[in-house]
Amino acid sequence: MKNQVVIHTDIEKTKINKNIYGHFAEHLGRGIYEGIWVGEDSPIPNTNGIRNDVLEALKNIHIPVLRWPGGCFADEYHWKDGIGPRENRKKMVNTHWGGVVENNHFGTHEFMMLCEMLGAEPYICGNVGSGTVQEMSEWVEYMTFDGESPMANWRKENGQSEPWKLKYFGVGNENWGCGGNMRPEYYADLYRRYQTYVRNYGDNKIYRIAGGANVDDYRWTEVLMKNAHWLMDGLSLHYYTIPGEWDGKGAATDFPEDEWFTTLKKALHMDTLITRHSAIMDQYDPEKRIGMIIDEWGTWFDPEPGTNPGFLYQQNSIRDALVAGLHFNIFHKHADRVQMTNIAQTVNVLQAMILTEGEKMLLTPTYHVFDMFKVHHDASLLQVDGQFDQYQFGKESLPQVSVSASKDKDGKIHISLCNLDHKNEAELNLKLRGLDLSASQVSGKILTADEMDAHNTFDQPENVKPVAWTDVKSEGQTLSAKLPAMSVAILTVE
Repeated sequence: MKNQVVIHTDIEKTKINKNIYGHFAEHLGRGIYEGIWVGEDSPIPNTNGIRNDVLEALKNIHIPVLRWPGGCFADEYHWKDGIGPRENRKKMVNTHWGGVVENNHFGTHEFMMLCEMLGAEPYICGNVGSGTVQEMSEWVEYMTFDGESPMANWRKENGQSEPWKLKYFGVGNENWGCGGNMRPEYYADLYRRYQTYVRNYGDNKIYRIAGGANVDDYRWTEVLMKNAHWLMDGLSLHYYTIPGEWDGKGAATDFPEDEWFTTLKKALHMDTLITRHSAIMDQYDPEKRIGMIIDEWGTWFDPEPGTNPGFLYQQNSIRDALVAGLHFNIFHKHADRVQMTNIAQTVNVLQAMILTEGEKMLLTPTYHVFDMFKVHHDASLLQVDGQFDQYQFGKESLPQVSVSASKDKDGKIHISLCNLDHKNEAELNLKLRGLDLSASQVSGKILTADEMDAHNTFDQPENVKPVAWTDVKSEGQTLSAKLPAMSVAILTVE
């Protein structure tokens, strides 16, 4: 059987929020320092301390929103340590990530400057775990109040006369774990208290995000929704794709064949998690006013040998690209509820877009998926129905192909495709109902490889990169193609 897919070009369902393609940069390993921030006096070309090469690469993928400063780091971060003259800023030990000294040179002003350079919305995560209500309240005042107050005056003294626009604010992070090991009932009460003081100043309206569940902790979602749903705009969810166990996650490269299959199977579990958490949210919020914010997701493998294990530095292969492509197709499917996601993380940490080594930089296979799929930003989701071949491995099987489609504001149709099978190509039959292809132009890009762990290195930075996909035929309303093994592709019909 061929993979038979019907794309209803005349049935537009909901908008795919561009923030689904969001990012996350924590003070962790070489993510901020070396990865994004090198300081003005660095020999690495920079603009006001931000690496030029990384900045340009991130601008190219139209990064819509950036989450900062954590992660676990957020609940031990005290924002006042990271403002004012850098030489006077407090040093601290980053107890969560490698025990290294954090010099606080990258703070609120530097982060807001970075977001302005990127054209990205800032998403700041506040400290509930070890911080006070007053500290959180004063941070929001410092950033957004346009008037006479101690915090606003302090901001002006530090060189920012106008208040910043801040839309997204997270009230704590992983408060079930590193953010305080709290019970959901306790956190729900704390959330209600803290968010009261995350105020809207002037015309700045904050979208308040409550700290949500760890993976399949459905009770956490139930308790939070029951006790605080009317006080939140978003509720987070965290889920990492780990082929092994927590104490032995598996290698990023040189992994056995069964770990390819297991990784993709676990990536697909995201669909179940969203479906079940959404069902609980629907009971309290049937209008879907509250966004599901999946602000940590991605692959998590054992750190690269020879690196600080607390830095979470891992290679990034064609397998990671498939995980990213699968996640985006799942997020699109749930675009009525999922309003933002933030891959972990942007540079040099976990499933990164970019790896750096001194002045060198490379783009990962995951970066290329973000680049190819940016055509879906704010596009209308199209209804897709299909019958798919099975990708068989041992006694288990998965659908061989994952597909999603959208229509952008110019009427172009974009179809994203993943072939999960690491050995066999996928024959595709795509019927575009309601469209005559004889009057259309079809173009494509594809990302694929010959090896299961094909990746880019500083010696071979373009080993895995997209190429034009021309092996697509059109007739009437149907596109037919052969999708190579382990590939991610995008088709554009205009």
